[in-house]
Amino acid sequence: MTAHARSAPPLWHLYIPKLVTVLREGYSLRFFGKDVVAGLTVAIVALPLAMALAIASGATPDKGLVTAIIAGFLISGLGGSRFQIGGPTGAFVVVVYNVIAQHGYDGLIFATLMASVMLVAAGLLRLGTVIKYMPQPVVTGFTSGIALIIFSSQIKDFFGLIMNKVPADFVQEWVAYLRNWHHFRPLALAVGAGSLLLIIVMRRFAPKMPAFLFAVVGGSLVVAALHLQVDTIGSRFGSIPNTLPMPHLPDITLYRIKELFPSAFTIAFLAGIESLLSAVVADGMTGRRHRSNCELVAQGIANAASALFGGLPATGAIARTATNIRSGAKSPVAGMLHAVFLLGFMYFLAPLARYVPLASLAAVLIMVAWGMSEFERFLHLLKAPRGDMAVLLLTFGLTALVDLTVAIEVGVVLAAMLFMYRMANAVEIQTSNQIIDDDTDDFERRTGDRQNLRDQLPKGVEMFQFNGPFFFGAVSQLADVTDRSEAGKPRVYILDLARVPLIDGSGASALDEFISRCRRRNIHVIICGLKGQPRTIARRMGLIEKKDFLQVVETFGAAIEVAQMLVDKKTASVN
Repeated sequence: MTAHARSAPPLWHLYIPKLVTVLREGYSLRFFGKDVVAGLTVAIVALPLAMALAIASGATPDKGLVTAIIAGFLISGLGGSRFQIGGPTGAFVVVVYNVIAQHGYDGLIFATLMASVMLVAAGLLRLGTVIKYMPQPVVTGFTSGIALIIFSSQIKDFFGLIMNKVPADFVQEWVAYLRNWHHFRPLALAVGAGSLLLIIVMRRFAPKMPAFLFAVVGGSLVVAALHLQVDTIGSRFGSIPNTLPMPHLPDITLYRIKELFPSAFTIAFLAGIESLLSAVVADGMTGRRHRSNCELVAQGIANAASALFGGLPATGAIARTATNIRSGAKSPVAGMLHAVFLLGFMYFLAPLARYVPLASLAAVLIMVAWGMSEFERFLHLLKAPRGDMAVLLLTFGLTALVDLTVAIEVGVVLAAMLFMYRMANAVEIQTSNQIIDDDTDDFERRTGDRQNLRDQLPKGVEMFQFNGPFFFGAVSQLADVTDRSEAGKPRVYILDLARVPLIDGSGASALDEFISRCRRRNIHVIICGLKGQPRTIARRMGLIEKKDFLQVVETFGAAIEVAQMLVDKKTASVN
């Protein structure tokens, strides 16, 4: 062993929470002040969402608050992301609703406990590095299908339809709506439409303000002041408790384990996927790097605690995590404080929640569904290769019309078969890059795989070379490319795709997102060696035409020349 050789870090380093990392680096009073502001901001956003998502899931509003407080605190405190905000999310609405309808609330508690064990086991087995490579068509089709179901479930309260019970089946649900359409209540529709309009206007003209909270408070004031006869939280659920319940362990039997195993698997799968997607989004916004397996273990512990306190399944919430970052959060302390603030809101404001109109909460969930639908990404993937388009549409259809678990299984299996077919067509290409990129220790320095090529680059230029098919498993490599740079933010990136024989829809989406991210950071991108099927797909999906900060050249040598000119031009403009 040479003097410079370093032994591999112990495995347990990969499970150290990011909170510990932050404290090691030095946590100042100034950072705490920023975390307080961010935590309060996220708590204000999460307050109406937690109640609305719980009601949509077939539970009572306080269950959503308990989940956001208990699970939110633990996900931030124990997780592998600096900025993750945990709590109830729209992805769970459908599965939670079905479990409660079929097995009761005790069945949901038991299923969530089983899911927490699965999540911890997945993290300890280091499956997080595989889960985060889920194909984009599967993820988009799945989330878009859930968004459609959530939107559909809010029609009754938004229009104030007088119905005894709404069927769980999507088609039967709309049949019931049409049969009872003449029973809608204009006052409920007015409150719901007014709340929805307020959210849209505030997002357009005051995006930093908590539109959801304003809509809920505004709707409550109007209903209370005018004594409108519309359904409220109080009229349907009664008063909300202002304290946390005592922990409770459900009856555990072998029969219940077998009966609830499919539901538990779906909960664990959703929690794992959404939490890692949220962590990846946070990485993209901040340039940081999360540890996926540590995040899975934290999600498992948080879900177990939420279940014991009578809450709902929880996971990382992408929109709330993004709000946390935009509000100036510096560490996981912001997420922990968000839970503390929610506990304070619950203690002091619970009696007032009974005045909240359900039509206003329906408006909130309609906007949540629109955000989950990823409409633009859905349309973008319809231009992808036919195989990816088929995976997208099939996953979407099965999610909305059949079952979430079936949709996940079919989507993943079909994507895997499609990948094997593409690999068979590209078997002559030898790859020298590691496709699955494992977690790393925060205190272990990452070096480039092709340092000799970097030494030849002009100052201020970085490069990344792909070898083999640019499929869904390689997407995270491109997202992490800035983390591999050793010289800070470069002025130019060269992406060498000469050895890429094919690219799928996920790869094209990742490439488009990377270019957009570089444009926001004033970094030029040069793509070289693009040919054959990758060039065709890139053109079809609009990646290489009319893009600022992007140039496409034929060879690596030409890319070096263009990069040198761009660096010289930027240097001259600064001087």
